[in-house]
Amino acid sequence: MESTLITGCAGFIGFHLSKRLLDQGRLVTGLDSLNPYYDVNLKKARLAQLQGRTGFRFFEIDLADRQQVARLFEESSFSVVVNLAAQAGVRYSLTHPEAYIDSNLVGFGNLLEACRLRGVKHLVYASSSSVYGGNVRMPFSTRDGVDHPLSLYAATKRANELMAHVYSDLWGLPTTGLRFFTVYGPWGRPDMALFIFTKAILEDRPIDVFNHGKMQRDFTYIDDIVEGVVRVMDKIPPPNPDSDNSQPDRGRAPFRVYNIGNNHPAELMTFIETLEKKLGKKARLNLLPMQAGDVPATYADVDDLVHDTGFKPSTSIDEGIERFVSWYREYYQV
Repeated sequence: MESTLITGCAGFIGFHLSKRLLDQGRLVTGLDSLNPYYDVNLKKARLAQLQGRTGFRFFEIDLADRQQVARLFEESSFSVVVNLAAQAGVRYSLTHPEAYIDSNLVGFGNLLEACRLRGVKHLVYASSSSVYGGNVRMPFSTRDGVDHPLSLYAATKRANELMAHVYSDLWGLPTTGLRFFTVYGPWGRPDMALFIFTKAILEDRPIDVFNHGKMQRDFTYIDDIVEGVVRVMDKIPPPNPDSDNSQPDRGRAPFRVYNIGNNHPAELMTFIETLEKKLGKKARLNLLPMQAGDVPATYADVDDLVHDTGFKPSTSIDEGIERFVSWYREYYQV
């Protein structure tokens, strides 16, 4: 029977998406390399909640291994592939560029080729709000050009969109890219601000607040991200032969790009104050200048997502942080 392949299934978003699809009774094949970019035990704890469930099977594979990826596709049948496996992190890309080349470019290329050869019906893949780079017009729209990335991570995500377009145009492989905006929630990544801040505050250590706190982020709760992905999975982009290819997020090929964000940017200091309230403890702030590769604000235009899928993210920061803190205290027993 055909199943859905989720790459990065032990990662933050991949784990939640896999759980959601299994709850719906779908067959899920999970792939993950379990690399040590952050705590592997957290990845294994996520994976433990998936393994043993009816309809789930797991393969420990690195997408950069072309032979293993090809073998998996030869031995399996996938109707939809959702690529959430990638080397994440803007700052890490400043010091470990090779990890991004191998995972985000070579790995994604291997996946595209496997999807083409095996006739996958729809490839959905994670892009990032980071592709907007130096853009200053708000909110960020998929109609805008994204030719000025500020980090190698952002450049690889933009490259993924261009690579996907080629496969859609030349071989008719339907592809949809999703530009995620600052995802947070239970089981989140330890390298993200909410996780770092929570741990430091509870341990009575100062937190580094860049750009002196004058940052805005379109914080998007994990359940909203998953809902958006599920809706997009079932909406295969059709070819549009009458298009003049003038829009960067769509054209003649069966190719689309969407933003998935809360459409409501919040000040970083508001985010920290909400976290303080949920923890019942004040933060010690270490105000610092802007970091290289970072941007002062993100803000998602989600009109196309709403129009095409009928869904708009809506979870408030107050509700989302409360759920994260509840999970964090339970998981770490603090």
